[in-house]
Amino acid sequence: MSTQPRVLAGSIGECCIKGVKHTGDPVGRTETIAGVETYVSDPPTSYSGPKRVVLYFADVHGPFLINAKLLQDYFASRGFHAVGLDYFFGDPIQNHDGEEGWDVMVWVNKARKVADEVVPRWIDAVREKYGADADYSAVGYCFGAPYVMDILNTDKVVAGAFAHPAFLNEDHFRNIKKPLLLSCSEVDMTFPTEERRRAEDILAEIKATYHVQIFSGVVHGFATRGDPEIENTRWAKEESARSIIEWFIRFSKK
Repeated sequence: MSTQPRVLAGSIGECCIKGVKHTGDPVGRTETIAGVETYVSDPPTSYSGPKRVVLYFADVHGPFLINAKLLQDYFASRGFHAVGLDYFFGDPIQNHDGEEGWDVMVWVNKARKVADEVVPRWIDAVREKYGADADYSAVGYCFGAPYVMDILNTDKVVAGAFAHPAFLNEDHFRNIKKPLLLSCSEVDMTFPTEERRRAEDILAEIKATYHVQIFSGVVHGFATRGDPEIENTRWAKEESARSIIEWFIRFSKK
């Protein structure tokens, strides 16, 4: 009798929904790729380095929340074409804030089913758009983490990263072939310490190339929805983004 792999990062909880809306002026645009609306942010015109693309797998708030747009813009400012698909098709979780009788798990299960279907063809379409000569990396936040782990089991990216993940089991870590950065909060009910350490043990056992960063004093969601008015939270959010893009640069063509 087969046994299911141990769950290491659980389902969506209250911590995945809370957060602070950021402020700024996004510079990207919306394109339709493989039938999916996608936020696209390009490197500055002065950039003359190798072609690099980061696949952005959003948390439950989607790639068009201003927080996500600004994060993708930052990745673009470092020389990457940042592309984030809206696998919620215009129905991110914030649309249901305060909605009477709304069932979060019904929404989550529907969203996962749709995302599981559209992500593979979207990835292939992005690769066709930017070409085989580009270096591709992938980052996932919360809901988006398993899509990063799936693609790390292929040769379609050079590296991946996630922050405060959901929906991961032991096999996600056991099967990766590409470098992984884990950007984690000290307190995370979705990816608790014991389960994170089990993930680290698996990565060590398979001799993966990986890096784990743990930020004290922050909670699940810090990398996308952390309060910039709190110095430690702002630093953790910014350092997570910087570390992720430096990780991708490390494994890309120079």
